[in-house]
Amino acid sequence: MERVKIRQVVEEAIQTVRTLRDRPVGEPVRDDTSLLGSQSEFDSLAFVQLIVEVEQRLASNLGMVLSLTDERAMSQRHSPFLTVRSLVEYIERVSQEKPR
Repeated sequence: MERVKIRQVVEEAIQTVRTLRDRPVGEPVRDDTSLLGSQSEFDSLAFVQLIVEVEQRLASNLGMVLSLTDERAMSQRHSPFLTVRSLVEYIERVSQEKPR
């Protein structure tokens, strides 16, 4: 799947969660925007909302039905959820491996 489309889905999901959490929507989403950890704007509840929003948008916008929080994601040495870039790369990798 095209990385640009996946990146757009992730960015739209971030903006949606920001809106739900009364955060400024206009803040730019960069590849190095933190999704987890002390540098992240998302607490644990907002992070869960974000992942659900990404999964729903992947399905509705791109026809990709993926579970991003499966055992594989959780067992990786480096979390795929640290930044926008790492999440987009993870989604791209998983979508290429998934049988169609």
